[in-house]
Amino acid sequence: MQNITTTATWQQLQQHAEQTNNQQMRDLFEQDAKRFDKFTFTAADLFLDYSKNRITEDTMQLLLQLAEEVAIKDKIQQMYNGEKINTTENRAVLHIALRAPKDKAIMVDGVNVIEEVHTALANISDAVNKIRSGEWKGFSGKEITDVVNIGIGGSDLGPHMITEALTPYVTDKIDFHFVSNVDATHIYETLKTLNPETTLFIIASKTFTTQETLANALAAREWLEQKATNKNAIGQHLIAVSAKPERAIEFGIHAEHVYPFWDWVGGRYSLWSAIGLSIAIAIGMEHFQELLAGAHMMDEHFKNAPLKENMPIIMGLLGIWNTNFLNCKTQAVLPYDQYLELLPKYLQQLEMESNGKRVNKEGEPLNYSTCPVIWGSPGTNGQHAFHELIMQGTQIIPVDFIFPKQTHNPIGNQHMLLAANCLAQSQAMMQGKNEQEVIAELMEQGLSAQEAKTLAPHKVIPGNNPSNTIIIEKITPKTLGSLIALYEHKTFVEGIIWNINSFDQWGVELGKQLAKKLIPNLEGEATTNKLDASTAGLINKLI
Repeated sequence: MQNITTTATWQQLQQHAEQTNNQQMRDLFEQDAKRFDKFTFTAADLFLDYSKNRITEDTMQLLLQLAEEVAIKDKIQQMYNGEKINTTENRAVLHIALRAPKDKAIMVDGVNVIEEVHTALANISDAVNKIRSGEWKGFSGKEITDVVNIGIGGSDLGPHMITEALTPYVTDKIDFHFVSNVDATHIYETLKTLNPETTLFIIASKTFTTQETLANALAAREWLEQKATNKNAIGQHLIAVSAKPERAIEFGIHAEHVYPFWDWVGGRYSLWSAIGLSIAIAIGMEHFQELLAGAHMMDEHFKNAPLKENMPIIMGLLGIWNTNFLNCKTQAVLPYDQYLELLPKYLQQLEMESNGKRVNKEGEPLNYSTCPVIWGSPGTNGQHAFHELIMQGTQIIPVDFIFPKQTHNPIGNQHMLLAANCLAQSQAMMQGKNEQEVIAELMEQGLSAQEAKTLAPHKVIPGNNPSNTIIIEKITPKTLGSLIALYEHKTFVEGIIWNINSFDQWGVELGKQLAKKLIPNLEGEATTNKLDASTAGLINKLI
């Protein structure tokens, strides 16, 4: 594929960015009373306002032209056709199949994977119903009261985030715990309050070889063996979810308690599969199906909507504009909903593991930036921490504000205050406060003209900071499914334009390989002679 930076549209965008560099958004709003109407729309139960970006209609026309130039619709169709677009691993990329209705068909190597998906869903449903109803018993005949999901990365972040986000829908009969860190403290602190008679472990690992997960799984199994009065019934406390079910069986988990998924499901896209078993137990199968339905609604929109009315495409194009033409190095995600506390952390993996790449699909080094650093926290907490950097720092930091119109917990006027803060922050980041306004305000407070002029530079807010605002009627399984699918597809769009493989993670694999090699050194069974001086010195300090 031609280097995207050499295309006519890319070069036009560069020129356009230079020409509009000094444009202020507050001026654009004053000049165009219909700006909000032009840069807002609704799709799949989500409302997007992208009018507070450093864009004009010409900007969007050029960005849409760029999308056409890379044949973005054709690339989307390739994914929906089950083509092996994960080229370095020769795999299809079909998280969309995990939430497709039963009457759909997607063929991979001659097999309709939708049929397999719904067979798996039926098996999951059976387990979920038994656990939630109390039919599933532990070794002493007691019902399950605690579920511990043991995983890491996509096998932890997705289920943990969704379960937290849908707290109002979670059963009050079972408590849910998520263990990911290989630091023994994580599983120790989790286990010390639990009753082995009533605890069920879900060991979630795509390969069932991940060191951190297996170490914690072994610790859980040993804990059960030490506590159990009926050793033969320990199997009732262990479930595995894996794309390699034979390895889970070798570990000692009963075959009927192993729930498979497929190699065409990437770890960070897997919460919709059996990896979401902990979610389904928490919220019930009916609500889990609503989560899938919300995602499918966004899938259909992404596949069928025209470019200029396609929310993931618009979000992806704005990401390209901010990263490659405004030179933004980070992206903040600020959900104004406490239940979405883990969303920024989840999106860190989704976007940075997908698009944190340095070579294109042909293996050639890139001469342009790819994924920005993703970070954030719930509003209003960030307002009293890092918002100062966004407002007054030296970097341009695009922001996504996410706000539910309705709260699950109407207490006093707090949700109104939350809304006021969210809207005020996006307004302040856009319009800022110039020197004349600051001086006038200070003089109204009684300062002299000279005092006001001296203090003014410290209180000037440049503004012109880009942001999107996504409004959701209410956080429900369906709307949350739609929101997560939006970010999945936005990530894919950016990867298409950057011409990178968004579905492998070889950087992650290197760390795993090296850690495995260092274990003999740390156990004192191998010398450090062949290691670099720093690594060798640190090992010698630790052993």
